[in-house]
Amino acid sequence: MSRLESFKPRNGADFLSGYLDGLQLVERLHRLLLDVIKDEFERLGILEINAVQGLLLFNIGDNEVTAGELKSRGYYQGSNVSYNLKKLVEQGYMHHQRCEIDRRAVRVRLTAKGRTVRDAVQELFGRQAEGIRGTGVLTDADMIEIVSTLRRVERFWADQIRYIY
Repeated sequence: MSRLESFKPRNGADFLSGYLDGLQLVERLHRLLLDVIKDEFERLGILEINAVQGLLLFNIGDNEVTAGELKSRGYYQGSNVSYNLKKLVEQGYMHHQRCEIDRRAVRVRLTAKGRTVRDAVQELFGRQAEGIRGTGVLTDADMIEIVSTLRRVERFWADQIRYIY
């Protein structure tokens, strides 16, 4: 049993320890997710884009968005969004055009090539969801609890940022 599975806070120090373990786990999970996507891309012969770019294509889906919206909608968390968008446009995974209303903004959407990658990531996530559920790693109730808990942490952190500025 891991430290997090057996974690029962008895005082402030124990809670802090659990919180720090949770932070490390979230970071590791994100890196592992990127590794899973990278491995799938290698299996499929998708070698010209990286996992971050593939996840970005997945998150954009059928939407047409600006670079600013990518962050505000939670589609992209990295600081190099412009670089990744430029690369995806150059490689034919995305269309881009200047926004009619605000000529400084550029709107992007997936090309057919981008939708193919998006579909591959969608299929990967579908297989993984079935595997997690089918092997009993998580039940439906577990998934509901995890998502609910992570949303509460997200709200807390978002509130912290709002109060700073």
